[in-house]
Amino acid sequence: MKFITAETIRSTIEYPQLITALRDAFRSQSVEVPQRHHHHYRYSAAHDNENTLLLMPAWQANGFLGVKTVVVAPDNREQPSIQGQYALFDAATGTPRAIMDAASITAMRTAAASALAADYLAPTDASVLLMVGTGTLAPELIRAHASVRPIKEVLVWGRSAAKAQRVVDSVSELPCVAKVCEDIEQGMAQADIVSCATLSKTPLIQGSWLRPNQHIDLVGAYRPDMREADDDLIRQVALYVDVMPHALAETGDLCIPLSNGVISESSVLGHLPSLCQSPAPIARQGVTCFKSVGHALEDLVAATLVHAVERAREDCSLAPLLNNL
Repeated sequence: MKFITAETIRSTIEYPQLITALRDAFRSQSVEVPQRHHHHYRYSAAHDNENTLLLMPAWQANGFLGVKTVVVAPDNREQPSIQGQYALFDAATGTPRAIMDAASITAMRTAAASALAADYLAPTDASVLLMVGTGTLAPELIRAHASVRPIKEVLVWGRSAAKAQRVVDSVSELPCVAKVCEDIEQGMAQADIVSCATLSKTPLIQGSWLRPNQHIDLVGAYRPDMREADDDLIRQVALYVDVMPHALAETGDLCIPLSNGVISESSVLGHLPSLCQSPAPIARQGVTCFKSVGHALEDLVAATLVHAVERAREDCSLAPLLNNL
């Protein structure tokens, strides 16, 4: 059994390949995913701030079983807020096959799921992307969206202009112009796609800032007391989620407007399993919104893909040696 590093995962996964694998998995619904465990814990006796432990299993008949163990530490400043490991097993025998860096698996599968939704929901000619947030997910969301839409310009907003610039610099390989955005409202006035990945507890994007035929991608706000969009936005949009019913209970972007009567459960028009039954894109007018909370199916698909590519690389490297025996 080997440990697969974040660097190896990033060099192994290509977004078109991962998005296709996710589409196939959501379409076939062959992956079993039990309820994931959330455990919030105080990490210091000095204050009440909490970290979150997530345990996310999934398995597939005639395939693999995987378990992601992740700690989300919102107060991290000098290291990533999401850390952990992914354990991949042979489903039939229980034999461990690999341990992988969970943060990179999480970032890339999350970005790929958002891009998969955007492939169905975003305007086909979307060329301007506003990225709200400067964390680990930001560069991956930019790369993933650029793989499904003809993105020519990327605007990056963050509370720290220096961090926003680092995100801009990190996606310099893309064939588009990226620059720092100083104001979210001004950025939304230009953007065809708005992707938001933050740990905010108060709304950052407002319904009054929407423009026609826009796509909103809400990725952060993973707890019921967090939210990135206000009630006005959630009320106006054609709303989709990654999986039901998890999304209705786990994020403040949905459970707060639900509890206040702003929306009802029927306001959610679909989720990734239902979207993936149709050819992309879906022709519709108006503003669409995709809210993700994460799903263990996505982790298993990404980890299985990494394992397969790594095995193929090893087989290729061993071939010359075997030929000389």
